[in-house]
Amino acid sequence: MTENHIWHYKAIGQKVVSKLIKHGFEAKYFESKNEAIIEICAQFHPGMKVAFGGSITARKLGLREAALKSGAVLIDHGKPGLGEDERLEIMRQELHSDLFISSANAITLDGSIVNADGYGNRVASMIFGPRKVIVIAGINKITSNEETALERIKNTAAPMNMKRLNRDTPCTEDGICHDCNQPERGCRAYTIIRRRPSFTPTMVIIIGENLGL
Repeated sequence: MTENHIWHYKAIGQKVVSKLIKHGFEAKYFESKNEAIIEICAQFHPGMKVAFGGSITARKLGLREAALKSGAVLIDHGKPGLGEDERLEIMRQELHSDLFISSANAITLDGSIVNADGYGNRVASMIFGPRKVIVIAGINKITSNEETALERIKNTAAPMNMKRLNRDTPCTEDGICHDCNQPERGCRAYTIIRRRPSFTPTMVIIIGENLGL
């Protein structure tokens, strides 16, 4: 990464952070994922219930392993071997976690957090239920405004996620959203969080690296 990249990412990231803070969030910018990992791991404590919102970014940062190492109790609907009913029950339990960690599909320059979800468990937990939420986003998730955020979801994040999950949807064929009605469609609930939800302390961490989809 060049010095110009580092400067530009920092300028953009700090602009977003300042807007998020004005909107009631706790927000921080880190140039590297390693710095962010230290900040997030400081939130883990023995016995606390930690849940994750199906985040590729969180997996890449090794946060599940770090939480377990700290003595936290994981509520993880992504564990191998779970039946559908078991997964759904664990998703409900995530709403009662002490700490819920998720990435975002997009965050705008003026401080809106934009997501699309299939089951709705991720966006529900980001809004109400957990005692604290941490939202993590690489610099690649920053968009100009809500319109471009939704465009990013439609034609970047959603098709790649559907491909990753091996879903039978048109976007997995050509990489473009068709606003389909397929049973395996993953974009069913759209949320725009413009201010911190009243009863949900939320930390947003922007990282100056390309992370997640």
